[in-house]
Amino acid sequence: MPAESKEQHPVVGPDHQLPAPPLPSSRSKLVRVVVWVVLLLIFAVGFFLVLRHHEDASTSAAAPRRGAGGGAVALTTATAQRGNIGVYLDAIGTVTPVYTASITSQVTGPVVAVRFKEGQVVRKGDPLIEIDPRPFEATLLQAQGVLERDQALLAQATMDLNRYRDAWSRNAIPKQTLDDQEKIVLQDAGTVKNDQGTVQFDQIQVGYCHIRAPISGRVGLRLVDPGNVVQASGTTTLAVITQIQPITVIFTVPEDNLGQIQPRLRQQAKLPVDAYDRAALKQIATGMLLTLDNQIDTTTGTVKARASFENKDSSLFPNEFVNARLLVNTLQGATLIPSSAIQHNGTASFVYVLQNDTAHMRPVKPG
Repeated sequence: MPAESKEQHPVVGPDHQLPAPPLPSSRSKLVRVVVWVVLLLIFAVGFFLVLRHHEDASTSAAAPRRGAGGGAVALTTATAQRGNIGVYLDAIGTVTPVYTASITSQVTGPVVAVRFKEGQVVRKGDPLIEIDPRPFEATLLQAQGVLERDQALLAQATMDLNRYRDAWSRNAIPKQTLDDQEKIVLQDAGTVKNDQGTVQFDQIQVGYCHIRAPISGRVGLRLVDPGNVVQASGTTTLAVITQIQPITVIFTVPEDNLGQIQPRLRQQAKLPVDAYDRAALKQIATGMLLTLDNQIDTTTGTVKARASFENKDSSLFPNEFVNARLLVNTLQGATLIPSSAIQHNGTASFVYVLQNDTAHMRPVKPG
């Protein structure tokens, strides 16, 4: 029966019923909100700690500076004076010998002796190199013999000429004979003169065998040894001599400064030149300006100048690099202050002047 076949279920009261679970969507939203709040709190705490650490570090770093700057500032004062000061031109120069002699052989022959030592200071006329002179002495002896023979022939012809003149005065010989004898004498005189030239040439050749110093100076390294055969008018240099006392320095001057130098040179003024080392700190020697070159180098806009130095202590060496300082003028009665006292503000220059223990800024124009 239908009523009996149905299953009977007990009825549960309200006090025995479980609360209904929340909806799934509402719970998930709540969890996400809680997580974001926690993350924001963590980020805020971290940012605060980092910011405080940087503030502490900057405060500790600034503390010494504030402490150091809070003290008194030490000042050094200088008194301006009136006096004389020089106007200098600085330039780069090269030590250049006044004379340099590169010696070569004028005759062909073997070297038999070298009379100098490397680096020796020689005087003009001192022996340097000896070349075997025997072949040239033999040639000279032959030329001298020919000269003596022709001199004797000239003397005989002159004696005959005197006899012919004597005979012609007595009408003993014709005039033609006397004229012929006069020409014979002239011919013999020409032969004697030619022989004299040959003898002098051979003497010069013998002299070339004994090479002597043409100038006083310092000899360089030895370039030839005994036994070497040298050629006449060859390109092989036997020795090099450079004059070192006195010596000169050649340096360049800008063309814009010629107006300062030329009037002084026309007045025959002796302009001092100081030579300094490569670092421009140590003064090596002091000399005088000799002259300026006769033209300006258009590629650099400069003109060469030469200064002379006695160089008694040989402190300047040929081809040495130096810094040259040329004194072109001396200002009389100028106001002198230390260069460190001049301050610069762009293109303007100024100094601080102390008045009543107070520093006042004053514009100046440095000279």
